[in-house]
Amino acid sequence: MKIRGDIVRTYRDVHSWVGIIAGLFLFVAFYAGAITMFEQPLQEWASAANPPPVSTPFERLPALMEKLFAAHPEAARNYSISLPAAAPGQGQLSWSIAKPGAHGHGPATQVSLNDQGDLVMVQDQPSGAARFVDVLHQQVGLPFPHTLSMLLMGTVALLYAVALVSGVIAFLPGLAKNLFAVSIGRNSKKMWLDMHNLLGVFSLPFHLIMALTSVVFAFHEPIFATQQWLLGGSSAHQHMQGGPRHGGHGRGGGVAHGGHGPAGMEHGGQAPVAMQPAGEHQGPSDHVSATEHDGVALPQREGSPDPAQGNDQKNAAAPRTPLPPQQIVAALAAQAPGFVPDSLTYTQRPGAGVALNVAGHDPRYSMRGPVSGFAGVDPYTGKIISADYLPGHQGTGFSIITTFFALHFGSFGGVAVRWGYVVLGLGGAFLFYTGNRLWIASRQKQERKTGLVEETRGTRFLACLTSGCTLGCVAGISAIFCAVPFLPHGGTYPVVMGLYYAVFCLFVAAAFLLGSQRCDRILLVGAGGLTALVPVAASFGRQQGDWLSPVNQAVGLTSVLVGVFLLVCAFRKIRVSSQRRLSA
Repeated sequence: MKIRGDIVRTYRDVHSWVGIIAGLFLFVAFYAGAITMFEQPLQEWASAANPPPVSTPFERLPALMEKLFAAHPEAARNYSISLPAAAPGQGQLSWSIAKPGAHGHGPATQVSLNDQGDLVMVQDQPSGAARFVDVLHQQVGLPFPHTLSMLLMGTVALLYAVALVSGVIAFLPGLAKNLFAVSIGRNSKKMWLDMHNLLGVFSLPFHLIMALTSVVFAFHEPIFATQQWLLGGSSAHQHMQGGPRHGGHGRGGGVAHGGHGPAGMEHGGQAPVAMQPAGEHQGPSDHVSATEHDGVALPQREGSPDPAQGNDQKNAAAPRTPLPPQQIVAALAAQAPGFVPDSLTYTQRPGAGVALNVAGHDPRYSMRGPVSGFAGVDPYTGKIISADYLPGHQGTGFSIITTFFALHFGSFGGVAVRWGYVVLGLGGAFLFYTGNRLWIASRQKQERKTGLVEETRGTRFLACLTSGCTLGCVAGISAIFCAVPFLPHGGTYPVVMGLYYAVFCLFVAAAFLLGSQRCDRILLVGAGGLTALVPVAASFGRQQGDWLSPVNQAVGLTSVLVGVFLLVCAFRKIRVSSQRRLSA
């Protein structure tokens, strides 16, 4: 393909400068994002020393809830029943007080009954490590308030998209000649350029999906607000308010289980909003009948009105009591076979009764969240009233949207796809690092041609910043997982955040103090050493013993591989530096 030389140069310059601006943010996003592909197993690993939640048989849950609401009426406003797969027919009750303006995370209290039937409440104190890494991924490493960070992340994502398009156009003329021409030898700059191009071309579809969906995650609030202002009507967010605020790549369970565009939908830890694409209307009748599904009668609580009999009878029966959890689960099984509920989250809405949002999974379909789909359910009848995010029951418009989100979260294809996303995430981080390094090498070469003995202040600044930020990110995350076994409860969120930014700032400061010529070697040794020490720290900490578990083996093996890679890079740089000094 032939493109005029001046056009290619323009796009190459755009690609370089936009990449330089966004590259360091994207490195943090991709490196942390690769780790959050297994957020829930990491959460369980980090919280292994905490006592597990107590499961209660379904038949005892109504009595448990009655005692809880009598002792703590405020609990009825926001409570959740987790349905652990390891304990069928049982649930784990928890409740929390939603804090105004909180980003999807509030202190949860686990509730159970002892042998005497007395109420037992335990403050849930999960480790903040996995959730912090997920938030770090969402906010591209920025320590600002979430709303501001997400807007800045969206700007970075837009620059990311520009860099992708301009990079492809700049590479097109030499595509056939240079695609597989990877030179591994003494010309390190040519080798890094070839690797950068190869990674960029073959992972281009993945990066385009990441850029597009990240823009949506960042700007969905302004988009919804604008749509409401232009079209009128109720806010999209009111359709499924009170839904769960689950964690990122972990299966939804608690009322306030943190994370990555939650087990739910949005990237920021909130339940999905049932926005219907223009021209599409999807009501409950599209998929389920009010009281019957495929000839199976849905359970009706005695005294609750038939939904088909009108509002008068509904109002006459008020106040009503939600169906017991086992009847909700049975109703879902009748209406949506194959959908496995993971949690039932109840929210009391002023003047509107109780809202029930069910998080669950169906391995046959892609899911809108990292590991969960959602159904809005009438808690009094068990009828599905919103199937917009229910796997296998969506309309065409929502299915298309779900496909894009599933491509971002890797919520399809099982564990193999998740490991593939880990590799793509680490490869993306490497892509951004090599992009910055190539720009620095080109600047240094141009400066030497002009007769400069030392690099300019701007080049030196970017070289130090690149080394400090990238290796500081790696070292900071590794330091968290090294410290988790020794911290109470695996480390609270503020402690984990403070530890990360302390290590990150230390590496950035060290990079500028050591200078661009020496910082790479020393910081690579530091980051590689910390990463390789993660399994060692875990073996001496609280999680010692069960190293045969898949999570422990995966954490240990991945940490060792990344750590050894960084140490090999460090020793190679040390050897090259020594050879240069000897030849001089």
